[in-house]
Amino acid sequence: MGFPKFRPHLLAAVALLLGSVEAYGAAAPPRNVLFLIADDLNNLLGCYGDPLAQTPNLDRLAARGVKFERAYCTYPLCGPSRNSFLTGLYPNSDGILTNGQIFRQTIPTHVSLPQVFRQQGYFAARIGKLYHYNVPNSIGTNGHDDPASWELELNPAGVDRLEEQPKITTLTPGQFGATLSWYASPKGDFEHTDGKQAQDAEWVLERCAKRKDRPFFLAVGFFRPHTPYVSPKPYFDQYPVDRMPVVQGVKEDQADIPAPALASAKREQDNMTDDQRRQARQAYYASISFMDANVGRVVDALDRLGLAESTVIVFTSDHGYHMGEHGLWQKMSLFEESARIPLLIVAPGVSKKGAVVPTPVSHLDLYPTFAELCGVKPPGNLQGQSLVPMLKDPSVTGRGWALTQVQRGIAAAGKAGKAGKAGKAAAGSEARKGEFTREGAGADRRFFGYSLRTQRWRFTEWAEGKLGRELYDHDADPKELTNLADKPEHAATVQQLAQQLHAAVKTTFPASGETPAVREGPLWAPVLVAP
Repeated sequence: MGFPKFRPHLLAAVALLLGSVEAYGAAAPPRNVLFLIADDLNNLLGCYGDPLAQTPNLDRLAARGVKFERAYCTYPLCGPSRNSFLTGLYPNSDGILTNGQIFRQTIPTHVSLPQVFRQQGYFAARIGKLYHYNVPNSIGTNGHDDPASWELELNPAGVDRLEEQPKITTLTPGQFGATLSWYASPKGDFEHTDGKQAQDAEWVLERCAKRKDRPFFLAVGFFRPHTPYVSPKPYFDQYPVDRMPVVQGVKEDQADIPAPALASAKREQDNMTDDQRRQARQAYYASISFMDANVGRVVDALDRLGLAESTVIVFTSDHGYHMGEHGLWQKMSLFEESARIPLLIVAPGVSKKGAVVPTPVSHLDLYPTFAELCGVKPPGNLQGQSLVPMLKDPSVTGRGWALTQVQRGIAAAGKAGKAGKAGKAAAGSEARKGEFTREGAGADRRFFGYSLRTQRWRFTEWAEGKLGRELYDHDADPKELTNLADKPEHAATVQQLAQQLHAAVKTTFPASGETPAVREGPLWAPVLVAP
């Protein structure tokens, strides 16, 4: 008996089936992660349209991936912001509303972003600042770190910390981190902390390139451009001081702004001369360019080692930063300059080169995005959205808004004489409600500002509107110079955005509806996985 004859279409079907089985069995290896974070960086970057910034490495990174045009932090302060994006929870849910704290004091069993990668087989390493540090004093230490998040921690310290502090110009003698301070160093790039961190990152990547059987999550937290603005002098030379702009019309701008919105101002900054303002801006730009050079060194190492096609690259900052807008410097405001952050994502095989996403997104979205891109199962209580749909199609709207909050005290509310007894009563009422205030000691003297950013509008309320409201139309007023909140013609818009903001705020709390309290005393003993 002869063998049966196979029809051609059956042979093709069998071949297709076998190919599918083979493809299924040979699943793509997991993606690596290179997470790059700058400290106190706003959007003064070439890729975001700034005409003065010299940031060629970040510009190239934006060209090879996706730039998020409207990305925002959840809280414009280092500690709360970093705890938020590393837990995937709003500050109202992780309980961290100030610096010098770690989420293990509030929600000790929560699994952090790098920790979930560790638990699922990744090599997780940190170089520099990821959780909060006291800068510059804590440079070279672990800072307020979480040991369960990392398998390897590297904490280099350069001349900026070890030698040059006495030479730094500062507005407040003896202070360097919380005030404006700067120094053009004669020392070279690799003698500075961020330069050493770039070298350490290259060393870690070389190790990872030899172990392709184990994926990595490498987080590099650069300290620049956080104060003190110390960087090698050639970066200062890129920005002639006489070309540095000084914000004008501050008094006129502040006339329609509620007092709590300006409460982050500092007296020594109010008293600066225009020459000092130009020097500070020059030093900030220099620090940005120095940070950019070190980002370039790390990404170049990734490319050189053949890791680029298997690695997701994310670049961001912990929050934005003022350079004199509205009379403010540094952070802790709810204006665009303080709340907005740069966000660049390169996801090989997923993201579109040079694409721009216009819809507002949040730091909160990083955790679920990392997890989806790398096939890592995240905790079930994350409060953000995955940005993967936007990486594939930049026109996807997603949530369509971002929320930023900040805490104020009653003294701040009365700073300009606008609060008075009524303001104190309102703030106390909000404290008792527990919705817009922090529970615990002094709660009756504290209140929150919340700011909702849509693609067109920024709408802000202080103590649920009792201490002021702000409305800015970014289509007509991208610098937020005209507060429209009290204009009758915008009453309907205010009402609609207020309802949207109140609904958004409710989503920031945990299932209990209460912000977890910070536990005093010894920190939680580090545990990598639940027993």
